[in-house]
Amino acid sequence: MSDDSLPAPAPTRTAAVIPAAGRGVRLGPGAPKALRTLGGTPMLIHAVRALAASRAVSLVVVVAPPDGTAEVKSLLDAHALPDRTDFLVVPGGESRQESVRLGLDALPPGYEIVLVHDAARPLVPVDTVDAVIEAVREGAPAVVPALPLADTVKEVEPAAAPGDPEPVVATPERARLRAVQTPQGFDRATLVRAHETVVDDVTDDASMVERLGLTVVVVPGHEEAFKVTRPLDLVLAEAVLARRRLNDGF
Repeated sequence: MSDDSLPAPAPTRTAAVIPAAGRGVRLGPGAPKALRTLGGTPMLIHAVRALAASRAVSLVVVVAPPDGTAEVKSLLDAHALPDRTDFLVVPGGESRQESVRLGLDALPPGYEIVLVHDAARPLVPVDTVDAVIEAVREGAPAVVPALPLADTVKEVEPAAAPGDPEPVVATPERARLRAVQTPQGFDRATLVRAHETVVDDVTDDASMVERLGLTVVVVPGHEEAFKVTRPLDLVLAEAVLARRRLNDGF
């Protein structure tokens, strides 16, 4: 039998997990951050559409506030989402880490690549999503999009009381530093093992994979994949969205 007659390997299937169970206190009182509107549409819907825009993503799992699962399901039903993508809503936990794990637990078999994306990064371009997926397909166990830092960074000794001056301990070499974004991409088995192994609190899922002693690689991020955390970020996000609508004619 020649190689030409062998069946083509099945494409690697990709799922995305979007933890959206946080309250978003830094944006002030009101709705959870993921449900705040941007251009009249909840940020969560923008984030879901951004991930589903990749043809490689065939399932998006939204991890909702434990008491808001029905509300998030209704939200997804009320907005136009790609027909080729499946959507699932599951209740989250007390921490982001627990919510991601619950999203992972809900994934059916057959998805070998998992993206984890912040609901508060509603404007990530599809090219960034695709670049992360491609790097995992090429063999990286964990991939993060990231940008070089514009500012010099200082390591300090934290103040004993809020507002007190803080002594500088060191100035890291800026050329070696990156500001990490999402979606972060993983080999599914690696991410599951990381969540089973690392029990202390970490700021992102890639850090958990680092704790396993595996190499995490960086691909170029995008300036529009910024995190909407404070009121000024929301102003910037509205401006980016308005420019996109002007350029795209919708």
